[in-house]
Amino acid sequence: MVEHLLSELRVVEWGTFISAPFCTKLMADLGAEVIKIEPPVNGDESRHHGPFPGDIPNSEKSGLFLYLNTNKFGITLDPAKTKGRELFLKLIGKADILVVNYPTQLVRKLKLDFHSLKKENPRLIMASITPYGQTGPYRNWKGYDLNTGALGGIAASIGYPEREPITCPLSQGDYQAGLCAAIATMIALFQRDKTNKGLHIDISEAECWSTFHTGVGIQPYLSEGRIRRRSGHVSLHRPYPDEVLPCKDGYVCIDTPQNRQWHRFLDLMGNPEWANDPIFEKRIETTDKHSDKADAYLTGWLMKHDKEEIFKLCQDNKVPAAPIKTVAEVVNDKHLETRNYFAEVDHPSAGKVKYPGVCYKFSLTPSSLQRHSPTLGEHNEKVYCGQLGYSEADLVTFKRGEVI
Repeated sequence: MVEHLLSELRVVEWGTFISAPFCTKLMADLGAEVIKIEPPVNGDESRHHGPFPGDIPNSEKSGLFLYLNTNKFGITLDPAKTKGRELFLKLIGKADILVVNYPTQLVRKLKLDFHSLKKENPRLIMASITPYGQTGPYRNWKGYDLNTGALGGIAASIGYPEREPITCPLSQGDYQAGLCAAIATMIALFQRDKTNKGLHIDISEAECWSTFHTGVGIQPYLSEGRIRRRSGHVSLHRPYPDEVLPCKDGYVCIDTPQNRQWHRFLDLMGNPEWANDPIFEKRIETTDKHSDKADAYLTGWLMKHDKEEIFKLCQDNKVPAAPIKTVAEVVNDKHLETRNYFAEVDHPSAGKVKYPGVCYKFSLTPSSLQRHSPTLGEHNEKVYCGQLGYSEADLVTFKRGEVI
């Protein structure tokens, strides 16, 4: 039995915003030693994104940064400077894993790409996260969540057809890319241990979209010729209902793909007369051709009940359904409270804050939030003096040279 699953791993994060920090957070929360490198002056980009307490911007109180960087050691350096490069390479020499999400052109210009770094550490596993990957026609293009969602195909099936294309909210593509990088890195460890050679992992955010989410549409296209397209709150080519609808105090999602589920749903509603309308005889056609009329029938019943009441009725009658919860309702959810999902962490600047936990439970090697996200350069002395052997006088010299 070990204290944490990844307690023997040493990870260096040279990244910003979400994808690389989320990738290494998944490792840090399982016990890996993660050293996060930030630019000396402004730090990680996510420090400048909210939410902020009282909507007052403060780089040490960004909710996004605080969440993404628990359990990490934070240092500052500029790898474009001579001394900064020296420090960077010393860290790489001791690392198992390097996670990077800076543009490929910059990484290669600084000669910090995998080909260069494997000379410093032949066992290094390097995960590069970029919008479009290291090869192909878009490899040097800038890209953001909106762009990668479009190329990855998710924008083809979400939103209303009469509106402009959209992507999933809150930078979900960046989180998906970070998750894919973490999974691939764990698999690469097995290969590294067998061959004693490092590996370069190439993660394209657009490809993460196309496989994780859009890829599920390949089978219906091949077997039935179905093409996914934007249809608002309705899931086309699916038995009615499979959609989000309003109720007395918000919204609920109802999904009854099986006929027995649909009939149980009608039973719990008291078998309303409108269910005999011929539009319900073929429920896929109901969705594709008559959803507005069907929604009007169903919403009449839903608006008489709140979402928790509907959820309970559906649970008791084995009907797939779920309430659409607000952020406040999620934070105060009784189920999550029972599971001890949220954890409070005390931060020197932000104070005591409630953080989301993890969606899994390991009995022998549990994850935990043991340390708050680092303040800018908080662990410079610990890492440079304690791990790399420099003196406190060296730190002063580094600072004068604007390296740390």
